[in-house]
Amino acid sequence: MLLGASSLILSAGLPAATVQAENLTIAFIDALSGPFAATGLGSGRELKHAVEKFLNGKEVAGEKLEVEFLELDGKINPKESLVQLQNAISQGAKYIFHNSGSSVGHALVGAINKHNKRNPDNRVLYLNYGAIDPALTGSKCSFWHFMIDANVDMKVSALVDEIAKDKSVKKAFIIGQDYSFGKAFSAAAKKYLADKRPDIEIVGDQLHPIGKVKDFTPYAQKILRSKADVVMTGNWGADMINLAKSVKEIGTEANIYGIYAYGPGVSAVVGESGLGKLSIVTQGHINPPNTPEWAAYTDEFLAKHPGNDMSNERTVYGVQMLGEAFVKAGSTDPLKVAFALEDLEFTTISGDKVVMRGKDHQMQMPLQVMAHAKDGLKYDFDQSGYGVITTSSIPLENNTLETSCEMQRPS
Repeated sequence: MLLGASSLILSAGLPAATVQAENLTIAFIDALSGPFAATGLGSGRELKHAVEKFLNGKEVAGEKLEVEFLELDGKINPKESLVQLQNAISQGAKYIFHNSGSSVGHALVGAINKHNKRNPDNRVLYLNYGAIDPALTGSKCSFWHFMIDANVDMKVSALVDEIAKDKSVKKAFIIGQDYSFGKAFSAAAKKYLADKRPDIEIVGDQLHPIGKVKDFTPYAQKILRSKADVVMTGNWGADMINLAKSVKEIGTEANIYGIYAYGPGVSAVVGESGLGKLSIVTQGHINPPNTPEWAAYTDEFLAKHPGNDMSNERTVYGVQMLGEAFVKAGSTDPLKVAFALEDLEFTTISGDKVVMRGKDHQMQMPLQVMAHAKDGLKYDFDQSGYGVITTSSIPLENNTLETSCEMQRPS
């Protein structure tokens, strides 16, 4: 095994005399070191738990799956991630899960397209639950890629709908990370503000280096000087935590609207200063957990991983969806499973109906508007007493956008 990789055989505990087992290797490629390691390690923990619950031991065409789970450190670097992709393939992985970094997402799509064309007997499928540049299900869409999260355009459209409700908002400041995702967030913010609230003046449109800024004070000062009524940000991980610290320290009357401005590290840092001022649009259910089954699943995860948090429900969507496709296809062959995933509709453990749209492989799902809160929480983050609570829900039908994808399918 190459350096930067760890693996775990998830034993199904099956009597060998009564059932045949099929070995299945799943790889997770993400940041397991560096400034975004906390995000990657947390995401991997949640993914592994979902695989244990929904795939390991699952019966497919009369055989029960025995899953090997690989964790590979891509460091949110396209080149490093491609090295780990080859590592995963060499160890027999058929399914590649990935969360952080749209630049990595683009690299994985390109490499998997080439690999599958050259190796029709050894194809792999890419299940993406966090690299949400809309181009990945638009102009750069691929038959071998499925997006399990709402893309940037879907989330920002919903975010602007929330901002548009407040007629006192006259000025907006946009800030994000300087790579494909941050640029897509900025473009979407400007587009939907122009469409839905053309009276709002954009007083700042700032990109900063990803993962390199420790002190966001200069950016916070720009926000303060702009006299913005709202700040819109797609920042995530360490960049969201550090931005939140600086905005809190310098003080601003602006309300903050984000899509990753919550969770481990962030909610605790924001603390009291975010009450009544911080809103998020995201998928899934945290407070309230929406169904007894989802609450039980979350409680089991937290008991197994004390001191950690559950914040990526889309991880569970993806694993559930894959299991449903295995059964529908009667196989774990990536080509058969890819066709089975197209237009697959199912109900998640938290009670949401979701659909994997066939024409672009973009999951269609409800979204939730959440507020930073300390009251009414079943689950907080970092044992801080702060978390998020759902204030309204946006049905799937209201999140459906057109696509520019022209899918090339294998013959």
